[in-house]
Amino acid sequence: MTKAVWNGAVLAESDRCETVEGNAYFPPESLSREYFQESDHRTVCGWKGTASYYHLAVNGQQNPNAAWYYPEPKAAANNIKGYVAFVERGADRALGSGSRGVD
Repeated sequence: MTKAVWNGAVLAESDRCETVEGNAYFPPESLSREYFQESDHRTVCGWKGTASYYHLAVNGQQNPNAAWYYPEPKAAANNIKGYVAFVERGADRALGSGSRGVD
């Protein structure tokens, strides 16, 4: 089971993650949606397409543009359509096997 944890909160947990370029992408249904806020930030990957971002809000703290997903990926990345990955920048301690922290 893979977990994403920030500020003491489990943001996502799944045994069905897709790993792409070293990043674990969590299925949309595995997210704890109460911690996610839409961002206007976008980036473009040459082979995956345009990524949209979420801000994280946990226990009164904000983590801007800390998660991303591809709502309409290019064909080569269709396996991660809607799946969410997290930025790692000096994370909380990992909780359990396969956990990822985000800062």
